[in-house]
Amino acid sequence: MNLVAKEFVASQHQNDGTLILSRFAGASQELQGAIIINPYDIEKSADAIKSALEMTKEEQNQRMIQMRLVIVRHNIYSWASTLLRTMATIN
Repeated sequence: MNLVAKEFVASQHQNDGTLILSRFAGASQELQGAIIINPYDIEKSADAIKSALEMTKEEQNQRMIQMRLVIVRHNIYSWASTLLRTMATIN
């Protein structure tokens, strides 16, 4: 997972800002509130940057809250629990 993206979301205590994330980053599967782009598509990447800059504070807030909830739910304890359960099923 792209921990930098998750750290960015975790650090946004005012729930402002916008995350633009490559669809090739693992975190894009979890952080659905991000603007997901194909970094090889220059025009759409530019459009995404423009969209992020013009995004209302309300939409930023809504997206950031959603992403922060995902991070809170999918923390290291959740990951370790899933890993241990999977390992317990291996014979």
